Amino acid sequence: MLNDMKPLNPCDVALLNGPNLNLLGTREPEVYGADTLKSIEAKMMAKANAAGLKLESRQTNFEGELVSLIQQMKSAGTTFLIINAAAYTHTSIAIRDAIAAVDVPFIEVHLSNIYKREQFRHHSYLSERAEAVICGFGAMGYDVALDYVIGKLRGSL
Repeated sequence: MLNDMKPLNPCDVALLNGPNLNLLGTREPEVYGADTLKSIEAKMMAKANAAGLKLESRQTNFEGELVSLIQQMKSAGTTFLIINAAAYTHTSIAIRDAIAAVDVPFIEVHLSNIYKREQFRHHSYLSERAEAVICGFGAMGYDVALDYVIGKLRGSL
């Protein structure tokens, strides 16, 4: 792999984050908030564990690595994906095709409201395949996504 990223471990839920999200907390906090990706991941891990689910989280700045991680979901037994593909949301047909190929349900998450931003951010290659799209809630969007996933996996939604 390009960045020596470790393969996706067996999990119920994969949390995948795209480019520049490793800079959360310092990158344009007025747009993306003050939470770091590590703090978001820790909260998500704790919530998943409390629900009896195994969550694996990865972040990459490389499109091909994100595609490879998505392709690994079937062999990892992943039943749901939460993804913030960041800028790749608006540009990557390869990520869309990888998601279609593995056919795992997913939620698309964005920290900012992409519809209040530049016009090029208004289009997503992922949204039409997503079970839900969450944008504009900051880090809380990840919590909402995981609450939904827990409900779906428990059969209460």
